[in-house]
Amino acid sequence: MLLAVDAGNTNIVFALVDGREIKARWRIATDPRRTADEYAVWLSQLLALEGYERKQVDAVIVSTVVPRALHNLEVLSQKYFGTQALIAGRPPVEWGVPLDVDEPQSLGADRAVNTIAAHALHPGDLIVIDFGTATTLDVSDFNGAYKGGIIAPGINLSLDALVNAAAKLPRIAIEAPKDNLSVIGRNTVDQMNIGIYWGYIAMIEGLVGRMKAEIGRPAKVIATGGLATLFEQHTDVFDAIEPDLTIQGLAIMWERAHIAG
Repeated sequence: MLLAVDAGNTNIVFALVDGREIKARWRIATDPRRTADEYAVWLSQLLALEGYERKQVDAVIVSTVVPRALHNLEVLSQKYFGTQALIAGRPPVEWGVPLDVDEPQSLGADRAVNTIAAHALHPGDLIVIDFGTATTLDVSDFNGAYKGGIIAPGINLSLDALVNAAAKLPRIAIEAPKDNLSVIGRNTVDQMNIGIYWGYIAMIEGLVGRMKAEIGRPAKVIATGGLATLFEQHTDVFDAIEPDLTIQGLAIMWERAHIAG
C-alpha cells in the first residue's frame, strides 16, 4: 500500500491508500523539529489500531509546503518503511500538467496536486477552493493546465488576528450562526460569528463570481479542506466537495509514475 503524506503549514496528514481507496488517515500538528523516530512511534501505533503493519507500506509519496519538514519525512520513509520517498513535483512524479503562470516554481505543491486531482475527477474548467491555513482559489482549464488563482487569509488565521489585536474580543468557535436569517448581531459573540461566517461566504461568492466572469466559460467549483462542509450549508457556490483532494492527487501521481515505470 501507499503512504501519502500532505505536509501543510498547520497540519501534516498521513493517509494509507490502496489503489485510489483511502483506507485510513491521521493528522498531526506540523512541527519541522519532529524527528523521523517520533513520526515512526506515532504512526506505528495508529497503524496497529487500524489493523495494519508497517511492512504493508511499500511506497511513500510526500507533498510539502514546509521545506524544513521534508528531511525528517524522507528519513522516516527510508528508515522505517524501507523505501525512498517520492516528492511531488520531482522526478519521477512531476506535475504532468502545464503551470501557466509567471512563477511556476513558487506555486505551492498542495495547489498543484489539488489541480491534478480535480482534473482527474471532474471535466471542464475548474475553480478549486482549499480552506486551509490560507484560503486559496485555483483555476485550471479544460485541458488541466493551471492558470492562476487567489491567496486569502484562512478563516482561523483571520479569527486569531482579530482576537489577538482586540483585547476585549473573546475567542469563539467557527460555526454557522444560529439565526440564519439575520446578519445583525445582538451581542459581541454573535456579531463576531456573523462577521467571520457570513463574511467568508460573501468573500468566496464574490471572488468566484469574478473568476467565472474572467474565465468566460462555465466553470465547476470544487471545495476541499475541513471547513468546506461547514460553508456548504449556506451557499450554493460549490458544485462538489472533495475532502481528500490532496491525498487523492498524490495517489494519482504515484499511480501514473508506477505505471510509467
